[in-house]
Amino acid sequence: MKRPVYNAFKSLLLNRRHFVAAIVSRLSYLIPNDALYLKILYRLEFKRKLDLNNPITYSEKLQWLKLYYHNPMHTIMADKYAVKQYVKNLVGEKYVIPTLFVWDCVEDIEWEKLPQQFVLKTTHDGGNFGVIICKDKSKLDISSVEKRLRRSLNRNTFMLGREWPYKNIKPQIVAEKYIEDTTQGELRDYKFFCFDGVVKAMLIASGRQSHGDVCIDYFDRDFNWLPIRKSHKNAEIHPQQPQLLTQMIALAETMSKSIPHVRVDLYEANGNIFFGEFTFFSSGGLTPFRPEEYDYQFGEWLTLPEKMI
Repeated sequence: MKRPVYNAFKSLLLNRRHFVAAIVSRLSYLIPNDALYLKILYRLEFKRKLDLNNPITYSEKLQWLKLYYHNPMHTIMADKYAVKQYVKNLVGEKYVIPTLFVWDCVEDIEWEKLPQQFVLKTTHDGGNFGVIICKDKSKLDISSVEKRLRRSLNRNTFMLGREWPYKNIKPQIVAEKYIEDTTQGELRDYKFFCFDGVVKAMLIASGRQSHGDVCIDYFDRDFNWLPIRKSHKNAEIHPQQPQLLTQMIALAETMSKSIPHVRVDLYEANGNIFFGEFTFFSSGGLTPFRPEEYDYQFGEWLTLPEKMI
């Protein structure tokens, strides 16, 4: 696709998503019934009815899990601060990015005590909404960062997507050590889709730090590229296999054991593996697969558990 056409298409797609997001943000507090709310969102995104009685696709099954599988441990695993101790106990401290500080509100932040490079994130927010990456504190617009953090702390992530693990997380701000991978020139995300403790697929997010335009590429567990497109374009050149892929798969499977489905997000940096986060509902289960067949493929891998409410 030629660049002008691609840019026009991308703008149209983003405008549509912003329009849908605007509708969602207004509906979230007006519709307290979780099932009805998710049915509306699903209809908006997929142009078809959400079947909760006989879910088949991955996107349908994720909505079912939101409503009918409320494992209290998942709240700890989704909390970006509490999960650190959980991971330390499970696989060891060496996989956990060191914590510098934890604060309850923006006013508590002691900027002078932070190093030149660091990462800030809110404990309860999803995606990258509450993440600030600082590579040079001398160039940081503190006022802008504080505004963004306040907005994130006030976001009710549960209400927006009805992802139950976020419902009871205490909103806090965590400062972490800045990690980079000098071999790649950026810190890439390696996200492993685990089903009952088995990695079936993975994705690589590249370009976020090198040129700011995130590319997403999917692979099977043997690192065969999969022609999947969702909300981001594929990289022009497929990312190379990470050096520590075998170890990352083993680690992801250890951390996802006995869990019906979770995405384990890891980093590889200078010969080391670091834990990123657990994601129980990738893209909220509300971003269509292109081609659609992969929604059914991922759905086949996901065996729904007994209800736990």
